[in-house]
Amino acid sequence: MSKNFTRLLHHVETSYLKAKIPPLFVGDSIKLGLVIKEGNKERTQYFEGIIIGIQNTSLNKTIRVRRVLQGIGMERIFLIHSPKILSLEVLKSSRVRRSKLYYLRNLSGKASRLAQRFN
Repeated sequence: MSKNFTRLLHHVETSYLKAKIPPLFVGDSIKLGLVIKEGNKERTQYFEGIIIGIQNTSLNKTIRVRRVLQGIGMERIFLIHSPKILSLEVLKSSRVRRSKLYYLRNLSGKASRLAQRFN
């Protein structure tokens, strides 16, 4: 019974996966286009930041994006396959040696810069 259930669950989940997602890595600077609903109007709001963590679980893949605006750090967790995410663009890749970049929370200014990775 459990094999049939997991097979059925996998079949349902694959229909909701987005096809055109660029490869994302920790340390990438990305620009996300989100749908924001205000009253009865919809608009696109962009969120730029650095990926400091990724959780990979098929349909529930999430990324934790950090950005610093006027000296205040802000983090958001985004569900990659959500219909509210319209666009996802990788602006810059960085060379990192950690799977989670939580240490960036304690750094500010030039200390928080990451070395660029060229492909």
